[in-house]
Amino acid sequence: MAQLTSTGKWRMLPAITILTVVADQVTKHVILATMRPYEVIGVIPGFFNIVRVHNPGGAFGFMAGHVHGSQSALFLAASLLAACLVLYLYKATPLNYPCMLAGLSLIFGGAMGNLIDRVRFGAVIDFLDFHAGELHWPAFNVADSAITIGLTILVFHIMTRKEPD
Repeated sequence: MAQLTSTGKWRMLPAITILTVVADQVTKHVILATMRPYEVIGVIPGFFNIVRVHNPGGAFGFMAGHVHGSQSALFLAASLLAACLVLYLYKATPLNYPCMLAGLSLIFGGAMGNLIDRVRFGAVIDFLDFHAGELHWPAFNVADSAITIGLTILVFHIMTRKEPD
């Protein structure tokens, strides 16, 4: 794969971030405009639903039932700190690691999408609900998906990385 230029590197971050945030916020807008809280639309019976959940907690509903004023501020601060860490890692990543840069961009875009929700609503809007029988994964959204895909890219890159020529 060809090495990025410095200009290309610094175009990638806003491009992927903007695409991720727009996709995330548009899907959440549709959910908020068309569904009541906790409403469920069955898509694939026994496997996939669209739901409307307001998650004041962390990723995948972590502490969602126990979040109060100061804890909400803590989740907001943690989101900002994580975004700053991703930007630091992005800046430090060499040009010859474009996959790693793309993964970090997805993580940053996802973090920004969820941060917008925390500022606007005091909670993150989740709506993708997968389950199989009694096994049930917490609801999530496009931003969470971008973060997960970005982290998967980073882990794969770190595990398979060869030193560049």
